Amino acid sequence: MANYIYNHENWTKFTWQESEISKLFGEVRNTQGKISGQMNAMGFSAKEEATLSTLTLDVVKSSEIEGELLNYDQVRSSIARRLGINTGGMVTSTRHIEGVVEMMLDATQNFTKPLTEARLCGWHAALFPTGHSGPFKIEAGQYRSGDMQIVSGALGKEKVHYEAVKPEFVRLEMDKFLAWFNSEEKMDGVLKAAIAHFWFIIIHPFDDGNGRIARALTDLLLARADGSKERFYSMSSQILAERKHYYKVLQNVQYSTGDITEWLDWFLQCLKRAMQETELTMQNILRKSEFWKLHDRTPINERQRFMLNKILDGFEGKLQSSKWAKLTKTSTDTALRDIKDLVEKRILKPENQLGRNANYDLVNFS
Repeated sequence: MANYIYNHENWTKFTWQESEISKLFGEVRNTQGKISGQMNAMGFSAKEEATLSTLTLDVVKSSEIEGELLNYDQVRSSIARRLGINTGGMVTSTRHIEGVVEMMLDATQNFTKPLTEARLCGWHAALFPTGHSGPFKIEAGQYRSGDMQIVSGALGKEKVHYEAVKPEFVRLEMDKFLAWFNSEEKMDGVLKAAIAHFWFIIIHPFDDGNGRIARALTDLLLARADGSKERFYSMSSQILAERKHYYKVLQNVQYSTGDITEWLDWFLQCLKRAMQETELTMQNILRKSEFWKLHDRTPINERQRFMLNKILDGFEGKLQSSKWAKLTKTSTDTALRDIKDLVEKRILKPENQLGRNANYDLVNFS
């Protein structure tokens, strides 16, 4: 067996080179404080919108890292409904999406609650409501009882990238992990989030879904570090953008004797870039908030609200009545009536010819 980190005695007494990460760590904490200050200066609706957008991205992108594409609108609707946010045009979501959202919201909204085996197993059961991962039956809602290998390649030519802790040691290792996770030791929350992510991935306690749960644990500890349920940056989005590097660093450090400097350095760099992305998208959130403040008393139906949010989020392609009808699941005549009503209210304007072939855009409101 390869000499993985968990084969070393006291392997969880992780060490790192303080001098190599202290400057970066300071930059992360500084950026975190800056974003928090900017967001707190916003109005309630802007903060609500930022949280909804961030949580939606987190859920969608965390699943995408595993190659699973979730419907953005279904995820957004599920989160909005659970948080009591009116976004208009609510769409129904699948049982699977509801489960993924349930896990993420429990992690970020109940971040002060202790982490227990029962809570983790509940998350796992929510991720796999049918007890299957794709066509394969798995042990849902409980620690695995079999060996776990991460492999790639065609059948018969598989390459083993990692072999996790043996099943007979999983509970022992998880008990140690949970005791540390819930301990009151004076460790910075951001640092704790980085260590928890790595530690959980090394144990790989479940048949499937370990990456998604590791990222939910990261979000829980980052929410704890921020001391807020409001989420303004998406770590999962950034991990997806840097997926190759993410796996490469994990692979390198899984052979460490306990020094995890390379992992901490990558994690902090990734978190810093996630926060910088937020600074770029903040303008869009403010613009959206400004729009709804301006039309606070304008009579707008659910379909119109849904489509206006789509446009404000950056609608791809040209907006036509046929697209409106398809997205709102109504007739073209109803779509055209909705659009004409917004044109009369000076919210939308036709871009070229009128009628069914016209393209529409938002009237400049800033």
